[in-house]
Amino acid sequence: MLTHLLYLHGFRSSPHSAKARRMALWAAAQPGLHWACPQLPPGPQAAMDLIDRLTASWPTASTAVVGSSLGGYYATALAERRGWRGVLFNPAVEPARDLARQIGPQTCWHDPELAFEFTAEHVAQLQALRPPQHLRQHYLAVIAKGDEVLDWREMQARYREQQLLLLEGGDHGLTDFEPLIPAVEAFLLGENAAPCLPSLTTPGSSSPAA
Repeated sequence: MLTHLLYLHGFRSSPHSAKARRMALWAAAQPGLHWACPQLPPGPQAAMDLIDRLTASWPTASTAVVGSSLGGYYATALAERRGWRGVLFNPAVEPARDLARQIGPQTCWHDPELAFEFTAEHVAQLQALRPPQHLRQHYLAVIAKGDEVLDWREMQARYREQQLLLLEGGDHGLTDFEPLIPAVEAFLLGENAAPCLPSLTTPGSSSPAA
């Protein structure tokens, strides 16, 4: 049973991303489902504090979190701490390492007027939020081999014991998102996602099914 669903966007992104808007439409069609997709502040600790306030009363057993890119890293940390299930879209694995190159002035993708400063302290906070190496919760990780931002092999290795949906080609933003909805829906609603898409691998598999 799914009663609460949280969506976490990526670095410099927002609730106005194509995936966030499509998931919001899906959530609106689910009777009684409580949906939240907050605009996250640039600071990782501030983002986690906001999420904790927003979801403080959410039930463990019937809550799931969806995260994209940096949001996937946040989602993993939250799921491990709160006992939730998670769906991850091209999740960041080592954001402290990768985003250290982004220290300095930044703007938001969907509103360039929104500027912020990404700092070394933010990088340190990302490192402090690092999820445990052994993941205890259940995840569906959607990984595009054509991701131009993150290394798909690193994502695959991180979530190798989880359900993996490895996409041939694709991109970081998962532009062709619509065909993924059935597998995401099946996982969130507690059904077997494997029949929905032939490329969904079984846990621990290193290659997509034919």
